[in-house]
Amino acid sequence: MAVIIDYEDQYLEDFQRLNLEWLEKFNLVESHDLEVLDHPQENVIDRGGFIFLLKDTDTIIGTAGIFKMNNKEYELIKMAVAPEHRGKKFGDMLLEKCIAKAKEVNASKLILFSNSNLQTAIRLYERFGFKHMEVVDAPFVTADIKMELSL
Repeated sequence: MAVIIDYEDQYLEDFQRLNLEWLEKFNLVESHDLEVLDHPQENVIDRGGFIFLLKDTDTIIGTAGIFKMNNKEYELIKMAVAPEHRGKKFGDMLLEKCIAKAKEVNASKLILFSNSNLQTAIRLYERFGFKHMEVVDAPFVTADIKMELSL
């Protein structure tokens, strides 16, 4: 049975592997991604954010996090599920955890940046109530989608 755990440095390679899989598949890897993937503790957690891992038995099969932008806004980041585990609602579990954590820390909104090639992810976000917004201040050159969820 899969459970969600907090990120620990021992899972760095899993965090990188899961995210690079989809970033490379869609040709979306940018320097900003690599900074977060190489140093998640310093770039996310130490700055007030959270990273979660989905663990099935002894294998990390998914990841997602929220990055603290300011006291009221967090950004959904680095959401991934291993290809062989997709279609089993694990993305739902990770997204529910991120939304719950954002509410727990009194965030008023959760935003995300994405790419229009990631249609499965976009449909997931829409199902959870994320609304499309004008793309401004994107940290990624390839981000042509911005979505927001009021909490």
